[in-house]
Amino acid sequence: MATELRCPDSMPCHNQQVNCASTQNPEQQQPDELIPDHAGGNSDSAAKLTLLRGRVRSSSVPAERDLQAGGDATLNSESNGGTGNSDAPASDSLLGDCELSRQIGAQLKLLPMNDQIRELQTIIRDKTASRGDFMFSADRLIRLVVEEGLNQLPYKECMVTTPTGYKYEGVKFEKGNCGVSIMRSGEAMEQGLRDCCRSIRIGKILIQSDEETQKAKVYYAKFPPDIYRRKVLLMYPILSTGNTVIEAVKVLIEHGVQPSVIILLSLFSTPHGAKSIIQEFPEITILTTEVHPVAPTHFGQKYFGTD
Repeated sequence: MATELRCPDSMPCHNQQVNCASTQNPEQQQPDELIPDHAGGNSDSAAKLTLLRGRVRSSSVPAERDLQAGGDATLNSESNGGTGNSDAPASDSLLGDCELSRQIGAQLKLLPMNDQIRELQTIIRDKTASRGDFMFSADRLIRLVVEEGLNQLPYKECMVTTPTGYKYEGVKFEKGNCGVSIMRSGEAMEQGLRDCCRSIRIGKILIQSDEETQKAKVYYAKFPPDIYRRKVLLMYPILSTGNTVIEAVKVLIEHGVQPSVIILLSLFSTPHGAKSIIQEFPEITILTTEVHPVAPTHFGQKYFGTD
């Protein structure tokens, strides 16, 4: 189940425990207890506890750095070099998640972080990874996102009979779902969706940005004729500025699709990209694995072998 970004309490419980521990007799303290360094001599005491969607990590990177609007240095490094800055912070800070939750809210959903997802993200971002390892890791991460995206669709209860004659109460998908991929990087997610839903219909949108004005322009759109009655899984792996997705949603709206029935499936997103989309369409749902100032914009080229 995807997790929603929420602000932490103003007085975390671990702070209360630290204060209590500081007043104990040193002889009564256990070896594993946290001993605050009031003199500032212990460099570890400067570390900040940061939250990475479901797990707490220790980081000495200032929290404000993740969401600075001027993070163009790392973004430009990714765009020019195709791999990003390896020294960039590995996770959003606690302050970053809190700020995102205030600005975006429950419409942005993140997969619960674990070591498996973290490894896949690392391989995808690694410039030394072979194309075979890259594609294998990308397909695995796509499958996880698609599975969670399907979990956001409506189900209804049903009754089936087992081979032993037992009546089993279960659930099944409600009819009326489809996928739409934004060409061409979005096509990398189509097979993952078909692996989970064999007969699902998939539409396509081709959008390219003008080299001079940087404005997105729609060149091609083909959807199921009754898409206005369906819930839409919109597939686009990398959200950088959000402009391409915004144009794609406008095309879907022109075909009668309401933003409230669109679920955007993405692998990586920048804070700016997610915020731009939600500001334009507050009812849309965004599902991704990571919100980070540096997006792996080389994804499409490396996946299709044109890098």
